[in-house]
Amino acid sequence: ASNDGYLLRNFIEADIPCLGIEPTASTASAAEDLRIPVLREFFGEHVARRLANQGQQADLIVGNNVYAHVPEINDFTSGLKAALKPGGTITLEFPHLMQLIEHTQFDTVYHEHFSYLSLYTVRRMFEQAGLRIFDVEQLTTHGGSLRVFGCHDDDPRAISKSVYGVLSEEESRGLQKLATYQLFQVRANQLKDELLMFLLARKREGERVMAYGAAAKGNTLLNYAGIKPDLVSAVCDAAPAKQGTFMPGSHIPILSPAELELRRPEFLLILPWNIADELKRQYMALAKSGTRFVTAIPELVIS
Repeated sequence: ASNDGYLLRNFIEADIPCLGIEPTASTASAAEDLRIPVLREFFGEHVARRLANQGQQADLIVGNNVYAHVPEINDFTSGLKAALKPGGTITLEFPHLMQLIEHTQFDTVYHEHFSYLSLYTVRRMFEQAGLRIFDVEQLTTHGGSLRVFGCHDDDPRAISKSVYGVLSEEESRGLQKLATYQLFQVRANQLKDELLMFLLARKREGERVMAYGAAAKGNTLLNYAGIKPDLVSAVCDAAPAKQGTFMPGSHIPILSPAELELRRPEFLLILPWNIADELKRQYMALAKSGTRFVTAIPELVIS
């Protein structure tokens, strides 16, 4: 998942040999324009063994926000094993299931994600493939992510205390108990109801609500709650390719952020809650003119 080469270009600039594996033609072309060699295929064990047979095993394999997206995750993991040199390192980043449950981030459950991963589960998959996780970092990205560091199972590197710490925290928060997931549905329903009641009240008062961020998580929230243009008049997004189109399902129009200054809604619902603080700073002028900011996850907050 080397995408447009945003990460690998740094290896090219440092004269470090690298290879991007990216099946999407448009982003692969963008990477190739940066002189990054790209293999236009989906990664898995078959591809990894072919590369290994060609002498192309890696000292470092990086997979940022791809592990949760692959349908055949065990085959992908076996591919990591086949592609890794002895003594090499694997780093994977993915949203942490513990944070998803803890903060009721049900809007991150959508079609691009095939898996929702805990360290406990990833550690088991690595072990089955002949790999071992020796370190882990907790990140703030995507509402809370993990970066795991893996190696071959016979690698001499010791397992860090952070691995045992995260595993213990996952267990204490009930990630291996069915009831934890059953209660998650109840909490998702509560958040949906609170948001709907808020929007209906604004409609009764004749107050305009607009939203920001035509991203996947926002679309999940809007459709789960059954929100239509009568409750949220428009979604603004900075991506020109999205402007002039509609949110799938809800059919809420997507406009340029410039419309916020023109329309000055009473409320702005921030759909990508993970960058809410950044957006509030960016649109400080709106707040000074009377617009209030709203986030719905992990709880309904109006500021």
